[in-house]
Amino acid sequence: MSVIIHPSSVVSTKAEIADGVKIGPFCNVSDKVKIGAGTELVAFVSVHDNVTIGEGCKICEHTAIGGDPQDHGYKGETSYVKIGSNNLIRENVTINRATGEGNSTTVGNDCFIMEGVHFAHNVQIGDSVTIANKVGLSGFAQVGSHTVFGGMAGVHQFVRIGEYCMIGGLYRVSKDVPHYTLASGEPLRLTGLNKIGLQRGGFLPETIKKIYRFYRFLYDKNAVFSERLREAVNTKAKYIPEIQRVIEFYEGTERGVTFWGN
Repeated sequence: MSVIIHPSSVVSTKAEIADGVKIGPFCNVSDKVKIGAGTELVAFVSVHDNVTIGEGCKICEHTAIGGDPQDHGYKGETSYVKIGSNNLIRENVTINRATGEGNSTTVGNDCFIMEGVHFAHNVQIGDSVTIANKVGLSGFAQVGSHTVFGGMAGVHQFVRIGEYCMIGGLYRVSKDVPHYTLASGEPLRLTGLNKIGLQRGGFLPETIKKIYRFYRFLYDKNAVFSERLREAVNTKAKYIPEIQRVIEFYEGTERGVTFWGN
C-alpha cells in the first residue's frame, strides 16, 4: 500500500505517515505527528504538533486536532493529543492538547464523534463512545466507554461520566454521572438505568436487575443518602463486580454526584 497525499495539502516530511493513509485536499500536517495505517483525512483537516492518531480513522472536513489548550494556565509546555484506532470524527471537531508538561488529551478506540464537538485540554474519552453534534467537554472531563451523548450537551470541567451512560441532549452536566445510568433534565438528574445500552453491551438480565436494585437502595426516599452510601462502601465485598465499580465511582468523586430524580 502507498500513502496518497493531495497536492494542495501541506504535509511535513518529518511526520510519520503509515501505509494506506489518505490525505485529501487542503490539509495541514505538522512535524511531530504520527498517523496510523489506513487513516483518512478527508479535506481541510489540521493536525498540529504532538498528535498521534491510530489506524483506520476517518477525520472529516475542517477538523483541528492538537491546537494549544484554551487555558490561562498554559505556559507553552509540551503536551499531547493521543487518538486511538477506528474512530469516525466528523466535520468541525476541535481537540486541544493538554495543559501540564507531558500530559495528554486522549480519545479511545471505535468512537463516533459528530459535527462540531469540542474536547478541551486534558479530556479523557474511553472506547466506543458516541457524541452527537455540538457537544462541548470542558477541561479535565472524563467519559467512560460505551457512553452516548445527545446533541448540544455541555460538560463542566473536572466532571466524570461513567461507562454505559446516556446523557440527554441540550443539558448541562455539572456533577459526576455514575456508571450505567440515564441523565437528563435541568438541573440534571438520573432518570433511570440505561437498560438498552446494557443489553446491547451483553450484560445479563440478572446483572441489570441487581444494578437497578442497588441504585434504588442507594436513593431510597425514606433513607438518608449519605448513610446508604456509607453502608454500601462498608459492605462493598458482598456485591457483584459491576456494583463494586459503581461504589468506587462514588468514592472517587470530587465535584459530587448527580442525584436520582424522584
